[in-house]
This record gives sequence, structure tokens and C-alpha cells, in this order.
Amino acid sequence: MVWIAMSESELVFVVEEAPEGGFTARCLNAPIFTEADTLEAVPAQVRDAVRCHFEEDERPSVIRLHYIREEIIAA
Repeated sequence: MVWIAMSESELVFVVEEAPEGGFTARCLNAPIFTEADTLEAVPAQVRDAVRCHFEEDERPSVIRLHYIREEIIAA
């Protein structure tokens, strides 16, 4: 298990490839989830989701993205 230090002024998202294509971003310390078609689009989608979830004066100052990539190799 990975432990990630979080402060009240930051959100932490886990970004993974979606089975059906594209990418998902799931927040670990707030009920926020979003999707993006490309890896380059993930930060913009996450920012938009955070803006929708929080009022301007309540938004965290930092958004941290943790990219998880699964790779299967022959033994």
C-alpha cells in the first residue's frame, strides 16, 4: 500500500488508463472523479472538476496528480 501525505490545502488524484480507452482521475481526499481522452487533457479535466466541486474561496491551493501505469511483461 502506498501512503501519500496530504494537507488540507491540496487534493491528490490517482490517474490511470481506463479499460475502454482514455484516462480516469480519482481524488483520494474528496469525492471527485473525472475522465479524459488523452494524457495531455488530464490536468485540464481535473482542474475543471475541482472548480465544479468547490466554491472559489474554498478551493485547495495545490492539486497533485499521481500517474499509475500498469505494464505486463513476459517472464
